[in-house]
Amino acid sequence: CVTPAMMQGFERMKVNPLNFNDSPTRGSRPFNRDREGFVLAEGSWMIILEELEHAKARGAEIIAEVLGYGTTCDAFHRVAMMPDGKQSSRALNLALRDAQVNKEDVGYINFHGTSTLINDKVETLAVKQTFNSHAMNIPASSTKSMVGHPQGASGALGVTVTAMSLKNGFMTPTINMENPDPDCDMDYISNVGRESKIKVAVSNCISFGSKNSAIVLQKYE
Repeated sequence: CVTPAMMQGFERMKVNPLNFNDSPTRGSRPFNRDREGFVLAEGSWMIILEELEHAKARGAEIIAEVLGYGTTCDAFHRVAMMPDGKQSSRALNLALRDAQVNKEDVGYINFHGTSTLINDKVETLAVKQTFNSHAMNIPASSTKSMVGHPQGASGALGVTVTAMSLKNGFMTPTINMENPDPDCDMDYISNVGRESKIKVAVSNCISFGSKNSAIVLQKYE
């Protein structure tokens, strides 16, 4: 939960935006040149993971299928990620290998996208290292631009949004895209969501302690 002590701690780390106090909905602005940090948030999301035949037998509404995942750790810094993006890229590659899908099959990426100076730049770099030239063809977005950073619940948030994007054929936008950072030059679905018949999507997560994870989901048909 958001508490004064937590706010003070992140303020000392200089990851809270200060220039948008009079317009707080603009404070979370991933991939922008003038981003300052993340807006703290609260939230919870629940995902039920179930064996396919069991879910079908009980008539469950199946949102999406898990194809594979990957995890790594930079072993670099308590809160910062390695600036070369290699371990984040490795987690993505492990997930794709586990899922047994081609990189060209991925039609959407839900970025961790915290709106911090380092994270957005390095995460973009990691995705480019993973998908090579195809990275520029993949629509991507940061849900945190709309809801803020729910800390430990971020992974569940990303998976939930990615799964529902597959189910509904709609990719959520990155809002507040007003002043793009030239180092963040992918298709971040700026400001307005987009309908799409995507079949395979990735949710990417980068947490404090330099821990990286990625999960590959597929539309259930």
